[in-house]
Amino acid sequence: MSDDGPKREAANAAVERYVVSGMVVGLGTGSTATFAVRRIGELVASGELRDVRGVPTSAKTTALANELGIPLATLSEARPRFTVDGADEISPELALVKGRGGALLREKIVASSSQEGLIVVADSSKLVGSLGAGPLPVEIDSFGWETTLEALASLGCEPELRMDWTDPGRPFVTDGGHYTADCAFEKIADPASLEVEIKHIPGALECGLFVGLARAAVVAGESGTDVIEAN
Repeated sequence: MSDDGPKREAANAAVERYVVSGMVVGLGTGSTATFAVRRIGELVASGELRDVRGVPTSAKTTALANELGIPLATLSEARPRFTVDGADEISPELALVKGRGGALLREKIVASSSQEGLIVVADSSKLVGSLGAGPLPVEIDSFGWETTLEALASLGCEPELRMDWTDPGRPFVTDGGHYTADCAFEKIADPASLEVEIKHIPGALECGLFVGLARAAVVAGESGTDVIEAN
């Protein structure tokens, strides 16, 4: 099995379990979500899924869905039943860290608009005992970003402005024209409270803590694929 094998297995299992004909589905962004979008495209092309529309969470996902022939909708036209998306960290309570792929604001808007929540797809390496194993992304306004980073640091983290992967001399810019701060916390003991604190900071538009949004996580590893339902 390749390194991407578990991601593909989780994505395929989630699509086949939760996505049905006639559904509007949120289409996530990132390496694992890409496998889910591709599987939906395969089922649409074969006729196994009919009258499915996707609400994409990024320009990259929009382009992929168009390439695969998945009909698209906006949130003003229809609300998704589910959103299928990946995660960077998954706690035992299904609180998530997302956004290391650079689309957290739009991912959260679409997930929050979904009638039955977020279906998370991941390999087992994303399961953590508590959140904070890696940096927490925060999408921030480019205006006054230095003061926003100072305010984030006051919450007990070490924030760093994300630079563009293809041009390290320039800040990474999201589809919405924003910057991203990657905030290293030793441990995130109370994700819900931290989410509120971050969003009280002027200039912090949204953070990568997804609390209470996940309906289920479909996780694949060496022992197979498991579905973890929210309590």
